[in-house]
Amino acid sequence: MDLIKVAEQAFATGKELPEFFPGDTITVAYRIKEGNKERIQQYRGVVIKITGEGTKKRFTVRKISDNIGVERIFPIESPFIDSIVINKHGKVRRAKLYYLRGLTGKKARIKERRIIVKKEA
Repeated sequence: MDLIKVAEQAFATGKELPEFFPGDTITVAYRIKEGNKERIQQYRGVVIKITGEGTKKRFTVRKISDNIGVERIFPIESPFIDSIVINKHGKVRRAKLYYLRGLTGKKARIKERRIIVKKEA
């Protein structure tokens, strides 16, 4: 049992990522290796689910590319994730947004949740 925790801590990246929830629109900057070159690809979409616990946590991002829905699963502790930027906070009432798979166009839109930021004097 302790060996598992030691192995998880050895592979932990320790990056500080922003807190996001299902329904949020995020941009994931993901490092891709092609041969001996490396580039960063921006993947922008809606978070449809977050699963797992601790270092095994992963999230699924869905985007529409050429009128085809594309989903990608990212491990939260992946060393290839360069950064995560939250573009919009979505107002949803579900933890898993699988119903978005069957919707297209304006029906697939998610209302934006307003965030009030308190300014300190």
